[in-house]
Amino acid sequence: PVAICQDITVQLDAAGAASITTADIDNGSNDACGIQSLALDVTAFDCTDVGTNTVTLTVTDNNNNVSTCTATVTVEDNVDPVAICQDITVQLDAAGAASITTADIDNGSNDACGIQSLALDITDFVCSNVGNNAVQLTVTDVNGNVSTCGATVIVEDNVPPIALCQDITVQLDASGNASITTADIDNGSNDACGIQSLALDVTAFDCTAIGANTVTLTVT
Repeated sequence: PVAICQDITVQLDAAGAASITTADIDNGSNDACGIQSLALDVTAFDCTDVGTNTVTLTVTDNNNNVSTCTATVTVEDNVDPVAICQDITVQLDAAGAASITTADIDNGSNDACGIQSLALDITDFVCSNVGNNAVQLTVTDVNGNVSTCGATVIVEDNVPPIALCQDITVQLDASGNASITTADIDNGSNDACGIQSLALDVTAFDCTAIGANTVTLTVT
């Protein structure tokens, strides 16, 4: 028989598989007395076959004469990976900083042929990010197909400020009164994300307070 082949391109499915039949490769094989059968040496392909593959078509006529021809099967993976994200909450440290990795956001992203890389558009957070932050995870499979998903990173600052006090001595005036402010007691209280307010439990003194008095500075 006259064996005539044609090259073809096939796409892997979401499961990373593809199959072909003799009809896909046969390009008009013929015999004057008729064709009995067509057979291929390879009909199934997976992720390991991405690229070019040589297959052989065997043509048998009705009188058992055999001919063969070869064709190139180009296997392509054009299926995007499945990108799966999860929301997370992170805490700023004492320096007012936090960082995340792709593993924190990834929630099982997958691809039949395998994941090549994961990437985030934002990985570092500071005081100005306290609250909700939208991040995007980019998933690239081993054959260059890309998918993305979004997640919310909730940034919290649960680190108390550093309250620093200093002892002071004040003088009663001629009417027997004295007053102090937070600035008198504060000795450099600080916080990585900033101080909102300073407050004292006692600010006014009179003759009954002569001597040592304990005051409390509250730093928020």
